[in-house]
Amino acid sequence: MKRLEEMSGMFRSSGVERHPPEPKSQTEGVEDSGGTEQPWEMVMDKKHFKLWRRSISGTPLYQYRVFGTYTDVTPRQFFNVQLDTEYRKKWDALVIKLEVIERDVVSGSEVLHWVTHFPYPMYSRDYVYVRRYSVDEENNVMVLVSRAVEHPSVPESPEFVRVRSYESQMVIRPHKSFDENGFDYLLTYSDNPQTVFPRYCVSWMVSSGMPDFLEKLHTATLKAKNMEIKVKDYISSKPLEVGSEAKAATPSSERKSEGSCGPARIEYA
Repeated sequence: MKRLEEMSGMFRSSGVERHPPEPKSQTEGVEDSGGTEQPWEMVMDKKHFKLWRRSISGTPLYQYRVFGTYTDVTPRQFFNVQLDTEYRKKWDALVIKLEVIERDVVSGSEVLHWVTHFPYPMYSRDYVYVRRYSVDEENNVMVLVSRAVEHPSVPESPEFVRVRSYESQMVIRPHKSFDENGFDYLLTYSDNPQTVFPRYCVSWMVSSGMPDFLEKLHTATLKAKNMEIKVKDYISSKPLEVGSEAKAATPSSERKSEGSCGPARIEYA
């Protein structure tokens, strides 16, 4: 737990936070009506993988947190495989579509459109989100942040359910260096999948799907390492930490009837 708290502090003090502060989102400071932060509940406790969740006040949703360790791949390899969209299309069978639709060459921020299969009988979901990463060599930490946005070139499609509330933050802290095996990671994640299934069903899907995804990511990293699959090195080509990113406001209604999500303004400063 001490290591987890240290890494959580690393996220707050990382390069991403050196940008002007962003407005609070639906899941930041998850508090009840009395202003008390909701406690984390342990869902899974394994030697190198721990998963918690906590309720998001006023919604039937949870925020999730994962603390894990890998010792057979380098932080650089793990980080790059996450960011390489072309490689993900090969190792993630759930991906229907994944493409970068806009890129800020100064800040390095990217807007992506991601369409993914959901368990039958649910419709496939699509996400439009902005992601930004920071590599802090002085403090030996890497951060990857993603958040849902709107983009005029990706209107809703009747084929998919648009997920409007989505946030993901990952902090990677090497045991030694970016290029030596071994690191810890801290992932904080939430989204509203827009489904009418009961809360416990959605929680089960996320709680079981997240470990599965992370293990597929780990396996893909091992494969890239052992088979020398070419993966773009995002650390070497890291952007300058200045510039601005997409601004968006989510509409208040959803085209699909599987569920709804209240409007939330999301900005990147």
